[in-house]
Amino acid sequence: MRRRTFLAVAGAVTAAVVAPVQATASTGYPFRNPRVPLRSRVDDLLARLTLPEKVSLLHQYQPAIPRLGLAMFKTGTEALHGIAWSTDITSTPEPGAVRTAVATVFPQAVGLASTWDPALIKRVGSVVGDEIRGYHSDNPVVWGLNAWAPVVNLLRDPRWGRNEEGYSEDPYLTGVISTAYAGGLAGDDPRHLKTAPTLKHYLANNNEIRRDRTSSNLRPRVKHEYDEAAFKPAIAADAATGVMAAYNLANGRPMTVSPDFDDVVRTWTDQVLMNVTDAGNPNNLIGSQAYFATLAEADAATLKAGLDSFTVDNTNAKPTVDAINAALAHGLLAESDVDTAVRHILTVRCRLGEFDPGGGPHAGITMDVVDSPAHRRLARETAGKAVVLLKNDGALPLRATGTVAVVGPLMDTLYTDWYSGKLPYEVTPRAGIAERVGVTGSEAVDRIALRTTDGRYVTAGAGADGAELVTSGIAAGTERQFDAFDWGQGVLTLRSVANGKYVERADFGQTSAFVNRAPQPRDWFVHQQFTFEDTGEGTIVVRYVGFETVNDWEGPNNYLTIAEDGRVVLGSPDAAGATQFIKETVHSGIDDAVAAARGADAAVVVVGSMPFINGREDHDRTTTALAEGQSALIRAVHAANPNTVVVVENSYPTTLTWEQANVPAILWTTHAGQETGHAIADVLFGDVNPAGRLTQTWYASDADLPDILEYDIIKARRTYQYFDGTPLYPFGHGLSYSTFRYGRLAIESPLKVSVPVTNTSDRAGDEVVQLYTHQRESRDPQPTLTLRAFQRVRLNPGQTKTVRFSVPVNDLAHWDVTRGRWVVEGGTYDVLVGASSTDIRQRGSVRVKGEAIPPRDLSRTTRAVDFDDYTGVSLVDTSKERGDSVGGPGWISFHDSELRRARTFAARVAGAGAIEVRLDGPTGRVAGKATSPGTADRYTYTSITAALSGADGRHDVYLVVTGELRVDTFTIS
Repeated sequence: MRRRTFLAVAGAVTAAVVAPVQATASTGYPFRNPRVPLRSRVDDLLARLTLPEKVSLLHQYQPAIPRLGLAMFKTGTEALHGIAWSTDITSTPEPGAVRTAVATVFPQAVGLASTWDPALIKRVGSVVGDEIRGYHSDNPVVWGLNAWAPVVNLLRDPRWGRNEEGYSEDPYLTGVISTAYAGGLAGDDPRHLKTAPTLKHYLANNNEIRRDRTSSNLRPRVKHEYDEAAFKPAIAADAATGVMAAYNLANGRPMTVSPDFDDVVRTWTDQVLMNVTDAGNPNNLIGSQAYFATLAEADAATLKAGLDSFTVDNTNAKPTVDAINAALAHGLLAESDVDTAVRHILTVRCRLGEFDPGGGPHAGITMDVVDSPAHRRLARETAGKAVVLLKNDGALPLRATGTVAVVGPLMDTLYTDWYSGKLPYEVTPRAGIAERVGVTGSEAVDRIALRTTDGRYVTAGAGADGAELVTSGIAAGTERQFDAFDWGQGVLTLRSVANGKYVERADFGQTSAFVNRAPQPRDWFVHQQFTFEDTGEGTIVVRYVGFETVNDWEGPNNYLTIAEDGRVVLGSPDAAGATQFIKETVHSGIDDAVAAARGADAAVVVVGSMPFINGREDHDRTTTALAEGQSALIRAVHAANPNTVVVVENSYPTTLTWEQANVPAILWTTHAGQETGHAIADVLFGDVNPAGRLTQTWYASDADLPDILEYDIIKARRTYQYFDGTPLYPFGHGLSYSTFRYGRLAIESPLKVSVPVTNTSDRAGDEVVQLYTHQRESRDPQPTLTLRAFQRVRLNPGQTKTVRFSVPVNDLAHWDVTRGRWVVEGGTYDVLVGASSTDIRQRGSVRVKGEAIPPRDLSRTTRAVDFDDYTGVSLVDTSKERGDSVGGPGWISFHDSELRRARTFAARVAGAGAIEVRLDGPTGRVAGKATSPGTADRYTYTSITAALSGADGRHDVYLVVTGELRVDTFTIS
């Protein structure tokens, strides 16, 4: 979901929509009777609705229907790691203002998964569900019970701006954690939902750059084995009640109109699902995606694809209602199509207890639960269990004696992210450590002043709301000083010493002034970002970089100048016209940190990211490196005090190559909510024995990563499953203060595995025992390792527990492109158990009975997309409704094909171009060539043929496509 702080609403729903509804005459209807079967209740209510009433329920804001006693219902309360925010249809002067909850904030999603503890995560989900119910009891108009969480998109690329929102690069781990969290949100009542969780964002949505226009190429194996596999578990377990469509296209078709919602997702469960669009996505179909000419066509296709609720135009339902009515009038939709979607919606509403007398079993949860002592304790426990000890050469745990220097830009600040609620209180890293031991410290940021060449200083306001920046004075007093925070790649934020607020652009419009008033950098456009550019003449110019994309409301000027009245404004489009400043360093952040560290018993350097700057929704990273200034800080502090511990607080893998080689100990945590400081201190001083594990591969260099738009993990060798290089930290990595010994592995067939694990230390601790498999022989490329099961096990000193796993043989299946189905191949499978994907402690193998994939029979109609390998081609939509094709130019191959004196090649194609049939290589012998002179458009198909020569026996068949040709199916016979 895209959240905005500025709103342009074409129209408003009347106040009557949200007025309280008294259910009087309707109380005797069957749909109000909990003893009536669910389907009958829904059928009864659906039959009582008029067509206009049914159409009105298709928008995110479903209006009240007073004659039936139905209240307004709103889809979408954000709840990724705590209840976060929702929108308010009653807000003035414009409806749709964002309302942020003050509630328990748990670690970011990637941190939740780092616990590798599904039982804990279900408890977290249950608390979040309780707090949603609490807020709903206070204001049901704002706080709906349809929770838009969790995000289960796989973290295949650590540069993805939304890495913080997902769980893992591994589909199995993602499925386990998402099922636990969604299950907690939904509750355990077999008939009633606490909340209705919606999985985001289906499917293959891992880039923010041009996210509504880029197409994710998903060959069938990647789609089925990887991307779909992350979404299926929570749906199949009936933990989630629907999915949200992603912004991107997949194989050339916008996900908003993908047939998967009915053809795939709904086949995973017998429960009724309510699927929703992402914010604004229906309008993208006629806008940025230009897939349909009219909104009526777009909305009709969206509904027919299996989406039920339109999240679009903020609170204004009129465009959606008008488009659906137009689609009905023109025969693009039948009333039965509307009925299908409304039945899905009403089923979920009924399961939420809305139509029960008294509101169902969860209706008694009130605001009393929010930020309760029990929830605070769970937040601390979860944050501690999520911490990953990356390295420890004996520096940890720290002794609670002497003095610890706590330094770094994140030591005194807790940051929230786009999908966080407001922290009810804050325990910062320094505060948490200071509860244990004497502390000295420094934020280690440079305090600077900016002076013009004629001697005037940039000056900020001293009041709580700040003031427009001006140039004045001849001395650098506190009102003329700023703390410059370095977030990497030259990006700085400037905190005014005068009032502790950050400098930001004054507004979204053409006003070009700046004011020191922001409590923290944040919002959709982060208007608090600057870079200093060296002129080479002893001066700098200041560039404003408070936007990631060019917008029509932005003027041409990016550089700061001084207006005639002395105000600091955007006054130049380039550095040549910018005002030159002399940057004076009042005191050096690194010097302050070194001074604090030099006399301390230990130094803790707290570095990391700012979630609104270092990548987020709509903004990918271009590097996983630490900010340059933060790296310099670590090196300087380590030189001053060899007993240095680095705490990295961010939400993505980071290239800590120097730190790993030189620093004694490194901890990693996400932005972990209000209890971050306690959690860090608990681990540093040994009250919590760390057992968090990485859910992604941490690469040694950005050079290890292919283009962010490369979705084929098999061909590009992505994630731990296929990566051929040496990672900085492997998937599943995490250290402990305890040591563990793995005994002899026992394997039964089918795949039942047991291994004794002993705590060989004098400290109780958790071990995360991980089970992987590897298929030795296969027709198809197989992963080096695949995670099949895991357990987080608590062991006292000297204690041994036998950890048992049972993996269904069907879980070993992969997608057979030759026959379009799952297959378990017979053969030897390695079974590997250990503490990470590279720390394997015990190995074994097992023979699995299965089938052999036969040679391809290309005399049968073969989809071009079911290739074995390819170069250059794109995957495209066969039609707007369904189907995947291959678009040239490039080649595709079909391995181990049995050709029986084949004489004819025939293909169904669209567009103009040619197909060469070559044997045993893309430059191998030409067996034939078929040409298409062109078709009317990309969706108009024709058959082309060619005579073949020498096409006999077993061969790898290559189709070399030239021109702008789309290939749907072919035969060789």
